[in-house]
Amino acid sequence: MDYLERNYLIVKERMIEQMEKSLELGRKLIDTELELGLLNFIVKPIIKTFYDYWAKNEARSGTLKQIKVTLDSGKQLLLNGKTEERFTNIFEENFPKYLEADQTYQQCSKSHKNYERLKQVAKETFRNYLKEVVRFLEIKDEIDNYGDLCRVAFPSKEIAEQNLMKQIEFTDMGIKIVEEDIGILKIPMGRKIIVKALRQGFNLTKKEFITSLNDTYDNK
Repeated sequence: MDYLERNYLIVKERMIEQMEKSLELGRKLIDTELELGLLNFIVKPIIKTFYDYWAKNEARSGTLKQIKVTLDSGKQLLLNGKTEERFTNIFEENFPKYLEADQTYQQCSKSHKNYERLKQVAKETFRNYLKEVVRFLEIKDEIDNYGDLCRVAFPSKEIAEQNLMKQIEFTDMGIKIVEEDIGILKIPMGRKIIVKALRQGFNLTKKEFITSLNDTYDNK
């Protein structure tokens, strides 16, 4: 199934590209917040160092693992024959691996009252990602790049937009839960700055995703 390996690599490359852009944007937003804030010269470098360590290690490695878990789950489903029952079984089997690599699991207190809500958002996010990945992986048409893959998997811009908005909604829900009580974060300092940067990053990334979608379908 050469098409399966081809699609796997195209989607993996795109996901990693988006991850790198997000981490780079996060660093810029943290810098901006620190420059505008009133924190002293001792605290600022500590927060920057924490973010750099987190981005280069936990966030990157965790996201790469999530990408692999999602793609491998989709591949496994297609190789074994796609049915609703098999989807559910593979989803339930692999969600713990996805969650373990998620920042919800790594950076939030599991004893916090809102943790189970965050966990449920992570679960629905994985479910939606897996459905999307399966849709990409099963494309047999001749395609050259991610844009081609999108246009075949989602034949109309409206369908693609609905799928994008659904994923954006899950991300927004997760951020809102953290914003309700930033005490859920296990981060020792700079919580407000990091959450504010997270929200700004989400808003900018949302606009970028919408622009990218428009380019994919309007400039084909």
